[in-house]
Amino acid sequence: MKDTREWAEKLRTEAEECRLISKLATNLEKRETFARLAETIDRQAAELEGLIASGNLPEPK
Repeated sequence: MKDTREWAEKLRTEAEECRLISKLATNLEKRETFARLAETIDRQAAELEGLIASGNLPEPK
């Protein structure tokens, strides 16, 4: 479980880094791409955190 929580935290950190890159990008296309990427990663983190909270994590293979 600890590894899963660390993974969720890593996703949140990655999303924040994408947001920062988006804010700093001078190219509009890159700015939009990194903003979308941050949103996608945030959704993944939220889904993982939901699974952690519910205890419905799949068994590792």
